[in-house]
Amino acid sequence: MKKVVLVTGASAGIGKATALEFVAAGHIVYGVARRVSRMGDIRDAGGHVLAMDARRPEDLDQVVRTVIDEQGRLDVLVNNAGTVLHGAAEDIPLDLARDQFEVNVFAPARLVQLVLPHMRERGSGTIVNVSSIGGEIALPLGCWYYATKHALEAYSDTLRMEVEPFGINVVIIQPGIIKTEFEDRTAQDLREISGTTAYGEVAEAMALRAEAQLGENSQGSDPSVVAMTIRQAVEADKPETRYAVGWMADKLLELGRTLPDREFDKLVTVAGK
Repeated sequence: MKKVVLVTGASAGIGKATALEFVAAGHIVYGVARRVSRMGDIRDAGGHVLAMDARRPEDLDQVVRTVIDEQGRLDVLVNNAGTVLHGAAEDIPLDLARDQFEVNVFAPARLVQLVLPHMRERGSGTIVNVSSIGGEIALPLGCWYYATKHALEAYSDTLRMEVEPFGINVVIIQPGIIKTEFEDRTAQDLREISGTTAYGEVAEAMALRAEAQLGENSQGSDPSVVAMTIRQAVEADKPETRYAVGWMADKLLELGRTLPDREFDKLVTVAGK
Protein backbone atom coordinates (compact mmCIF):
# COMPACT_ATOMS: atom_id res chain seq x y z
CA MET A 1 0.00 0.00 0.00
CA LYS A 2 1.30 3.43 -0.96
CA LYS A 3 2.05 5.54 2.12
CA VAL A 4 2.53 9.27 2.63
CA VAL A 5 5.96 9.65 4.22
CA LEU A 6 7.60 12.72 5.79
CA VAL A 7 11.39 12.49 6.22
CA THR A 8 13.26 15.23 8.07
CA GLY A 9 16.93 16.04 7.55
CA ALA A 10 16.63 14.88 3.94
CA SER A 11 19.35 17.05 2.40
CA ALA A 12 22.14 14.54 3.09
CA GLY A 13 23.15 11.25 4.65
CA ILE A 14 20.56 8.96 6.18
CA GLY A 15 17.69 11.36 5.56
CA LYS A 16 18.36 11.72 1.85
CA ALA A 17 18.95 7.99 1.44
CA THR A 18 15.68 7.26 3.28
CA ALA A 19 13.65 9.68 1.18
CA LEU A 20 15.03 8.18 -2.04
CA GLU A 21 14.44 4.64 -0.73
CA PHE A 22 10.75 5.36 -0.11
CA VAL A 23 10.34 7.11 -3.48
CA ALA A 24 11.89 4.11 -5.25
CA ALA A 25 9.46 1.83 -3.40
CA GLY A 26 6.51 3.80 -4.80
CA HIS A 27 5.49 5.82 -1.75
CA ILE A 28 4.51 9.50 -1.65
CA VAL A 29 7.50 11.20 -0.05
CA TYR A 30 8.14 14.65 1.40
CA GLY A 31 11.77 15.37 2.15
CA VAL A 32 12.37 18.38 4.37
CA ALA A 33 15.51 20.21 5.44
CA ARG A 34 16.96 23.69 5.71
CA ARG A 35 18.97 23.25 2.51
CA VAL A 36 16.29 22.79 -0.14
CA SER A 37 18.88 23.29 -2.88
CA ARG A 38 20.48 19.99 -1.90
CA MET A 39 17.30 17.94 -2.33
CA GLY A 40 16.96 18.27 -6.11
CA ASP A 41 17.60 14.55 -6.58
CA ILE A 42 14.62 13.74 -4.36
CA ARG A 43 12.40 16.00 -6.49
CA ASP A 44 13.85 14.54 -9.70
CA ALA A 45 13.08 11.03 -8.43
CA GLY A 46 9.43 11.98 -7.94
CA GLY A 47 9.36 13.17 -4.34
CA HIS A 48 8.35 16.49 -2.84
CA VAL A 49 10.73 18.83 -1.03
CA LEU A 50 9.99 21.48 1.57
CA ALA A 51 12.11 23.89 3.59
CA MET A 52 12.20 23.33 7.35
CA ASP A 53 14.50 24.58 10.08
CA ALA A 54 14.09 22.27 13.09
CA ARG A 55 14.73 25.23 15.37
CA ARG A 56 11.70 27.16 14.09
CA PRO A 57 8.36 25.87 15.46
CA GLU A 58 6.48 27.72 12.73
CA ASP A 59 8.40 25.70 10.11
CA LEU A 60 7.35 22.43 11.75
CA ASP A 61 3.72 23.53 11.79
CA GLN A 62 3.82 24.61 8.14
CA VAL A 63 5.40 21.39 6.91
CA VAL A 64 2.82 19.13 8.54
CA ARG A 65 -0.02 21.41 7.43
CA THR A 66 1.25 21.34 3.84
CA VAL A 67 1.44 17.53 3.72
CA ILE A 68 -2.06 17.13 5.18
CA ASP A 69 -3.52 19.79 2.89
CA GLU A 70 -1.99 18.23 -0.22
CA GLN A 71 -2.43 14.53 0.56
CA GLY A 72 -5.23 14.41 3.12
CA ARG A 73 -3.18 12.22 5.41
CA LEU A 74 0.29 11.48 6.78
CA ASP A 75 1.09 7.83 7.34
CA VAL A 76 4.76 7.88 8.31
CA LEU A 77 6.95 10.39 10.14
CA VAL A 78 10.70 9.73 10.01
CA ASN A 79 12.36 11.99 12.59
CA ASN A 80 15.90 11.98 11.25
CA ALA A 81 17.06 15.61 11.43
CA GLY A 82 19.70 16.11 14.07
CA THR A 83 22.96 17.75 14.97
CA VAL A 84 26.08 16.46 16.69
CA LEU A 85 28.64 18.13 18.91
CA HIS A 86 31.84 16.70 20.34
CA GLY A 87 33.98 18.02 23.16
CA ALA A 88 34.56 17.55 26.88
CA ALA A 89 31.66 18.20 29.23
CA GLU A 90 33.70 20.88 30.99
CA ASP A 91 34.45 22.69 27.74
CA ILE A 92 31.14 22.79 25.86
CA PRO A 93 29.12 26.02 26.37
CA LEU A 94 25.65 25.24 27.69
CA ASP A 95 23.97 27.27 24.96
CA LEU A 96 25.35 24.73 22.47
CA ALA A 97 24.05 21.92 24.67
CA ARG A 98 20.58 23.50 24.69
CA ASP A 99 20.69 23.73 20.91
CA GLN A 100 21.44 20.00 20.74
CA PHE A 101 18.29 19.28 22.72
CA GLU A 102 16.24 21.72 20.64
CA VAL A 103 17.12 19.96 17.38
CA ASN A 104 17.52 16.35 18.53
CA VAL A 105 14.68 16.07 21.06
CA PHE A 106 12.20 18.94 21.10
CA ALA A 107 11.79 19.30 17.33
CA PRO A 108 10.97 15.59 16.88
CA ALA A 109 8.62 15.76 19.86
CA ARG A 110 6.78 18.74 18.36
CA LEU A 111 6.40 16.98 15.02
CA VAL A 112 4.96 13.99 16.85
CA GLN A 113 2.42 16.25 18.53
CA LEU A 114 1.45 17.67 15.14
CA VAL A 115 1.00 14.34 13.33
CA LEU A 116 -0.60 12.24 16.06
CA PRO A 117 -4.14 13.71 15.81
CA HIS A 118 -4.23 12.78 12.10
CA MET A 119 -2.85 9.30 12.72
CA ARG A 120 -5.25 8.66 15.58
CA GLU A 121 -8.17 9.72 13.41
CA ARG A 122 -7.17 7.14 10.80
CA GLY A 123 -6.31 4.48 13.37
CA SER A 124 -2.90 3.84 11.88
CA GLY A 125 0.55 5.32 11.38
CA THR A 126 4.23 4.83 12.05
CA ILE A 127 6.64 7.16 13.82
CA VAL A 128 10.31 6.38 13.24
CA ASN A 129 12.78 8.13 15.53
CA VAL A 130 16.36 7.89 14.30
CA SER A 131 18.50 7.55 17.40
CA SER A 132 21.99 6.05 17.49
CA ILE A 133 23.90 3.33 19.28
CA GLY A 134 24.63 6.37 21.46
CA GLY A 135 21.04 6.11 22.64
CA GLU A 136 22.18 3.21 24.83
CA ILE A 137 25.92 3.63 25.27
CA ALA A 138 28.20 6.64 25.66
CA LEU A 139 31.77 7.42 24.67
CA PRO A 140 34.14 10.12 25.89
CA LEU A 141 33.73 13.69 24.60
CA GLY A 142 30.18 13.33 23.33
CA CYS A 143 28.14 13.90 26.48
CA TRP A 144 25.45 16.20 25.09
CA TYR A 145 24.91 14.27 21.88
CA TYR A 146 24.53 11.03 23.82
CA ALA A 147 22.29 12.76 26.33
CA THR A 148 19.92 13.81 23.53
CA LYS A 149 19.82 10.31 22.07
CA HIS A 150 19.23 8.70 25.47
CA ALA A 151 16.40 11.18 25.96
CA LEU A 152 14.93 10.45 22.52
CA GLU A 153 14.89 6.72 23.24
CA ALA A 154 13.19 7.13 26.61
CA TYR A 155 10.67 9.47 25.00
CA SER A 156 10.07 6.92 22.22
CA ASP A 157 9.54 4.06 24.66
CA THR A 158 6.89 5.98 26.55
CA LEU A 159 5.30 7.22 23.32
CA ARG A 160 5.08 3.67 22.00
CA MET A 161 3.06 2.53 25.01
CA GLU A 162 0.75 5.53 24.76
CA VAL A 163 -0.12 5.32 21.07
CA GLU A 164 -0.17 1.57 20.44
CA PRO A 165 -3.86 1.36 21.42
CA PHE A 166 -4.61 3.72 18.52
CA GLY A 167 -2.93 1.47 15.96
CA ILE A 168 0.23 3.59 15.75
CA ASN A 169 3.71 2.07 15.75
CA VAL A 170 6.81 3.74 17.20
CA VAL A 171 10.16 2.48 15.94
CA ILE A 172 13.65 3.40 17.13
CA ILE A 173 16.54 3.14 14.67
CA GLN A 174 20.04 2.80 16.16
CA PRO A 175 22.67 3.40 13.47
CA GLY A 176 26.23 2.38 14.20
CA ILE A 177 29.15 3.97 12.37
CA ILE A 178 27.75 5.38 9.13
CA LYS A 179 29.60 7.34 6.46
CA THR A 180 27.67 10.63 6.38
CA GLU A 181 28.30 14.37 6.37
CA PHE A 182 26.73 14.35 9.82
CA GLU A 183 29.95 12.92 11.22
CA ASP A 184 32.35 14.93 9.07
CA ARG A 185 32.79 17.62 11.73
CA THR A 186 33.65 15.22 14.54
CA ALA A 187 37.41 15.61 14.40
CA GLN A 188 37.16 19.37 13.80
CA ASP A 189 34.83 19.86 16.79
CA LEU A 190 37.05 17.78 19.05
CA ARG A 191 40.10 19.86 18.20
CA GLU A 192 38.33 23.24 18.27
CA ILE A 193 36.47 22.70 21.54
CA SER A 194 38.85 20.56 23.60
CA GLY A 195 42.09 20.32 21.64
CA THR A 196 43.91 22.91 23.75
CA THR A 197 42.27 22.19 27.11
CA ALA A 198 43.05 19.70 29.86
CA TYR A 199 41.32 17.11 27.66
CA GLY A 200 43.53 17.80 24.63
CA GLU A 201 45.30 14.43 24.59
CA VAL A 202 42.15 12.32 24.51
CA ALA A 203 40.51 14.82 22.13
CA GLU A 204 43.33 14.39 19.62
CA ALA A 205 43.29 10.61 20.01
CA MET A 206 39.56 10.48 19.35
CA ALA A 207 39.86 12.93 16.47
CA LEU A 208 42.37 10.61 14.82
CA ARG A 209 40.11 7.64 15.39
CA ALA A 210 37.16 9.52 13.90
CA GLU A 211 39.20 10.38 10.81
CA ALA A 212 40.19 6.74 10.41
CA GLN A 213 36.61 5.51 10.83
CA LEU A 214 35.08 8.05 8.48
CA GLY A 215 37.83 8.59 5.91
CA GLU A 216 38.25 7.16 2.42
CA ASN A 217 39.16 3.73 3.78
CA SER A 218 36.42 3.73 6.37
CA GLN A 219 34.62 0.53 7.25
CA GLY A 220 31.57 2.60 8.14
CA SER A 221 28.33 1.56 6.48
CA ASP A 222 26.66 3.43 3.65
CA PRO A 223 23.52 5.39 4.64
CA SER A 224 21.52 3.20 2.27
CA VAL A 225 21.67 0.28 4.73
CA VAL A 226 19.89 2.42 7.32
CA ALA A 227 17.39 3.67 4.75
CA MET A 228 16.51 0.11 3.73
CA THR A 229 16.01 -0.88 7.36
CA ILE A 230 13.68 2.09 7.94
CA ARG A 231 11.59 1.20 4.89
CA GLN A 232 11.37 -2.45 5.89
CA ALA A 233 10.27 -1.47 9.40
CA VAL A 234 7.57 0.84 8.04
CA GLU A 235 6.29 -1.77 5.60
CA ALA A 236 6.24 -4.57 8.20
CA ASP A 237 2.88 -5.64 9.61
CA LYS A 238 4.36 -5.67 13.12
CA PRO A 239 7.73 -3.90 13.22
CA GLU A 240 10.32 -4.42 15.90
CA THR A 241 10.58 -1.65 18.47
CA ARG A 242 14.33 -1.19 17.84
CA TYR A 243 16.64 -1.82 14.91
CA ALA A 244 20.41 -1.65 15.34
CA VAL A 245 21.98 -1.26 11.91
CA GLY A 246 25.36 -0.52 10.39
CA TRP A 247 29.00 -1.20 11.17
CA MET A 248 29.77 -2.04 14.82
CA ALA A 249 26.19 -1.36 15.94
CA ASP A 250 25.35 -4.79 17.33
CA LYS A 251 28.86 -5.38 18.67
CA LEU A 252 29.12 -2.10 20.59
CA LEU A 253 25.60 -2.41 21.96
CA GLU A 254 26.30 -5.95 23.15
CA LEU A 255 29.50 -4.82 24.88
CA GLY A 256 27.61 -1.98 26.54
CA ARG A 257 24.91 -4.35 27.76
CA THR A 258 27.21 -7.06 29.09
CA LEU A 259 30.42 -5.47 30.36
CA PRO A 260 30.58 -3.86 33.82
CA ASP A 261 30.63 -0.06 33.49
CA ARG A 262 34.30 0.43 34.32
CA GLU A 263 35.39 -2.32 31.95
CA PHE A 264 33.43 -0.71 29.16
CA ASP A 265 34.86 2.71 30.09
CA LYS A 266 38.39 1.33 29.87
CA LEU A 267 37.73 -0.40 26.57
CA VAL A 268 36.35 2.63 24.73
CA THR A 269 38.75 5.14 26.31
CA VAL A 270 41.91 3.12 25.74
CA ALA A 271 40.75 2.24 22.24
CA GLY A 272 40.78 5.92 21.37
CA LYS A 273 44.44 6.38 22.34
